Amino acid sequence: MPLSRLAPAPDAAKRDLALEAHRRLCAEYGCPIGYFHALAPLDELVASLLSHRTRNADSARAFKALRERFPDWAAVRDAPVAEVERAIEGVTWPEAKAPALQRTLRALTERQGLLDLSHLAGMPEAEAQAWLATLPGVGPKTAAAVLSFSTLRGRALPVDSHHHRVAARLGLIPKGFAVGPSHTVLAALLPEDWDAQAFYDHHQVLMRHGQRCCFFRGPACGRCVLRDLCPEGQARLGTAPG
Repeated sequence: MPLSRLAPAPDAAKRDLALEAHRRLCAEYGCPIGYFHALAPLDELVASLLSHRTRNADSARAFKALRERFPDWAAVRDAPVAEVERAIEGVTWPEAKAPALQRTLRALTERQGLLDLSHLAGMPEAEAQAWLATLPGVGPKTAAAVLSFSTLRGRALPVDSHHHRVAARLGLIPKGFAVGPSHTVLAALLPEDWDAQAFYDHHQVLMRHGQRCCFFRGPACGRCVLRDLCPEGQARLGTAPG
């Protein structure tokens, strides 16, 4: 994934740290990791928009409810917003997500003439991510998720809150660095010859580590396989050098 012109060039030490963390976490969680579903790109876009700040099980139920209640995404786009909101009531902020989803679908229709994202398959990943990010409601995480998680199986790196937390504690990104721009910086640390599976594995193992060990409150630093690499973990355990 090419580095954005606005992102600082990664240094060799951070590249080495990212690769060592990847190696250890893959040993811990088992790589390669199977893709959790195989949705078409447009389906993945809808699923990703529903999933923001929502548990996976709840967003999956909302996605299923939309598919059962409406014959296609055009019907979702054109339905009264109250009907869409009722269908996705299990997600966080359905009153905001329903009109936002319809805005995205309308914008896609205006741009493409139809509801379809198959043209992304012929684009370089960076170009496809930039194209997606011009749609209303689509940020870096959603764009990367569409490319990585859908049947496009692209070389893209989604960064969720767990992934972001682990990366910040390791020092791969500065503390306080926003999630959005972290996508470009963290992706630039990964080898250019990595395939889509390796990108997917990298996201998955950092996310899982955040969920299962590097908790937001009370991280389990004593059993962390990265503790000797992690400045914050060493400080918490009282083993920081000096």
